[in-house]
Amino acid sequence: MKLLTCNSNRPLAEAIAGYLNLELTKASVKRFNDMEIFVEIQENVRGKDIFIIQSTSYPANDNLMELLVTLDALRRASARRITAVIPYYGYSRQDRKTSARTPITAKLVANLITSAGAHRVLTMDLHAGQIQGFFDIPTDNLYAQPVLVKDIRETVGTQDLIVVSPDVGGVARARAFAKSLECDLAIIDKRRERAGESEVMNIIGDVRGRKCVLVDDLVDTGGTLCNAAEALMKAGATSTHGYMTHGVLTGGAVARISASPLKELVITDTIAQTDAVRMSSNVRQLTIAPLLAEAILRISEDRSVSSLFA
Repeated sequence: MKLLTCNSNRPLAEAIAGYLNLELTKASVKRFNDMEIFVEIQENVRGKDIFIIQSTSYPANDNLMELLVTLDALRRASARRITAVIPYYGYSRQDRKTSARTPITAKLVANLITSAGAHRVLTMDLHAGQIQGFFDIPTDNLYAQPVLVKDIRETVGTQDLIVVSPDVGGVARARAFAKSLECDLAIIDKRRERAGESEVMNIIGDVRGRKCVLVDDLVDTGGTLCNAAEALMKAGATSTHGYMTHGVLTGGAVARISASPLKELVITDTIAQTDAVRMSSNVRQLTIAPLLAEAILRISEDRSVSSLFA
């Protein structure tokens, strides 16, 4: 087994390598003057079981292209099996036609990854579970829930706790959290007027006097999360916390969250930590390196991955 990383999230790759007691495979991933990507694998990988660690986060197109070029380089270097480890799968929000003449880009990206040479994919908390079916190769979708639930128990506590889904689409995820934490569930009913903006309409459930934990797969601009936190506090909640797997956090999201009623936003390191996150007083990052490392080890040894969550 060999581990290799591109440039999107080297700290996570190094943490995974440390957990597995392996060295990262030597490779050069660089750019020509016109930003064309060039990859050179600097070790023999013939007949090896290779895992490429690369989130397709911002800048999404550059990181995706790095992954594709590296897959092609490994395929041409005669690697036996190539697994694309994509902690954050970019373009996952484009998983269906939302209106006439729009693409299903999550499927397009799946086709590109497969055509470039990946034999299987390992990812985490896909925006929509059906994206697994977009691939014609084996795909494992891990869940950050065990890591987040453990932190909720230790940091927030379970007394007077209620899990809140920030929209109807996330109810299944929130219900799973509520079951693990043995607490009640509430739902925010909102209307999205346009991409990146949302308006809270109604709270389904009694949150008065409760500690509210908002859970979702990702947070981008922070608008939905902050609006939900304000609505919950107005409805009588004693505190609000956010637990999200992927901290996309574009634009002024961190500043928006810092100015919101949220006591704390907890994200994982599927996306590399930015300076804004590092300096924020109420945004905290948890590592999912041990979980990904264990899944990588099990795939390499042809053992069950699903039993990690049994």
